[in-house]
Amino acid sequence: MRRIRAAAASSAALAAAVIGDWWSLLLVREVARGHHRFDGLQEELGVSRKVLAERLAQLVDSGVLEKVPYQTGPVRHEYRLTPTGRALLPVLVSMQDWADRWLLGDGTLTASAGDDSAEARRMAALPGTRLPSLTLPAHTGEDLDPVAGATVLFCYPATGRPSPLPDGWSDIPGTVGCTLENRLFRDSYADFTAAGVAVRGVSTQRPDEQREFAAVEGIPFPLLSDMDLRLSAALRLPTFRAGQALRLKRAVLVVDRDRVVRQVQFPVTDIPGAVAAALEAGASVAREAAASAVREVRG
Repeated sequence: MRRIRAAAASSAALAAAVIGDWWSLLLVREVARGHHRFDGLQEELGVSRKVLAERLAQLVDSGVLEKVPYQTGPVRHEYRLTPTGRALLPVLVSMQDWADRWLLGDGTLTASAGDDSAEARRMAALPGTRLPSLTLPAHTGEDLDPVAGATVLFCYPATGRPSPLPDGWSDIPGTVGCTLENRLFRDSYADFTAAGVAVRGVSTQRPDEQREFAAVEGIPFPLLSDMDLRLSAALRLPTFRAGQALRLKRAVLVVDRDRVVRQVQFPVTDIPGAVAAALEAGASVAREAAASAVREVRG
């Protein structure tokens, strides 16, 4: 027993030595958000160049980050997460979830949020943010980019098919309505397509679970699995923990072809209204893209 405890303490101490520093954690977060270059990281964090250089070197030495050249003469590098670094993303999202609930909230377990909550303010600041390049497993069996031109991404906690939902699920505010939301986007899918807008559903459920649900419900658009929390970390999406797993809180994002978030709906309390608003906003973004393409051809 003493040997097991010593090993556990040693492992925790080792992890803390790598990422326990304030700046190291924030650097992993910012690289996950798509800030890869030294100057960009310094601008985002407001850290001194000396401290930034030291922390980056430590994270590279620890195998959390890797240096990738993007310029020659002189050689300049970007910093990218390694598989070791990406494995830290659930830790970061869990810490964010804990702080949202226990430090910035009142400790209530909820799949929603108040309009004046820290989560709502964070989501309200998302427009103008560029989604970094990434792919997520889709229920279709392939890895897909969440963005496909003008795109609506709707995030939802979980559907109850095929796996049963955790005990007490319906008692958590904001959880009910995931199947309804998918059905409403399904029923409006022809309108989204006619408007030139792609639709993507996102949850932290496994692709095989999403596949069975999509087959039963006739879902025509991809359902993406953020089970590794890459999208959650990139956009700092609100989450909650239920059934020993982190779940996405319901949110609807409209993203343009340049991967820039244009509109965010959070919290979502009126699901039919959110679908209608997403169609309107997505169509507007698609029209802007079409007009821009015409100008490029003429110019």
